[in-house]
Amino acid sequence: MALANQKGGVGKTTTAVNAAVILARAGYRILLIDLDPQGNATSSLGLAKEDLLYTSYDVLVDGVPLPRAIAVTDRRNLDLVAATASLAGAEVDLVGMANRERRLATALGTARERYDLILIDCPPSLGLLTVNALTAADRVVIPIQCEFLALEGLSQLVTTIGLVQQGLNPDLEILGVLLTMFDGRTRLAGQVVDEVRRHFTDRVFGSVIPRSIRLAEAPSYGQSISEYDPASRGAVAYHQFVEELAERLRLGEPSSVPAAPSIASVPAPSGQEA
Repeated sequence: MALANQKGGVGKTTTAVNAAVILARAGYRILLIDLDPQGNATSSLGLAKEDLLYTSYDVLVDGVPLPRAIAVTDRRNLDLVAATASLAGAEVDLVGMANRERRLATALGTARERYDLILIDCPPSLGLLTVNALTAADRVVIPIQCEFLALEGLSQLVTTIGLVQQGLNPDLEILGVLLTMFDGRTRLAGQVVDEVRRHFTDRVFGSVIPRSIRLAEAPSYGQSISEYDPASRGAVAYHQFVEELAERLRLGEPSSVPAAPSIASVPAPSGQEA
């Protein structure tokens, strides 16, 4: 499953990291692939980039086998293919390569059989990295910030997904649209929510991710929101989203740790969050 939107700052990485951690803690075997040269998903999980032997760049450009690039995190059931700034050069390096759009799909190989879900965090662009992610994915989730400018360019993203479906990956489906950074104090946020739901109808997730200081703080500690502040509004919202996600994906029971706690087992929010 790819998380894609060519606009930056809409919550792609936050969603990818938090969904990965919540699902892994529930017992699902998860692989998170960081395909953003900023490497924010890698940093958010607390990995030191200077210690990495291989990254997603090596997999895409140099053909390093995916298993050699998988970094085992300190979280049970959660593996990561990390990214560093070197990935920025992949857009140029891939141009002259054969099957340049299918490099990631080919690299995944048997990894699909080893994990319950593979999450791909895309960069904020519609270049070859994102096309590789969409070509390799079965489903795509589109996070949209609840601000007017976030709606601009959305049609371009949908067009790109359509072109990938036609020419590269006919099985790709838009799983849903996730509304993020919602600020209930503004009328505009509500208008954006209404507009997105009018356009995408039943494909919009019922869960809405609030604008939250706790969500912004968590990555600086190398933690997901469910680890940093499990009672916060952001944590509760992401647990609700993951419940919806698991249902839409029909994940079923976790295959690795059947006795893992339920995804919904999160403390009720207490007090006011800054």
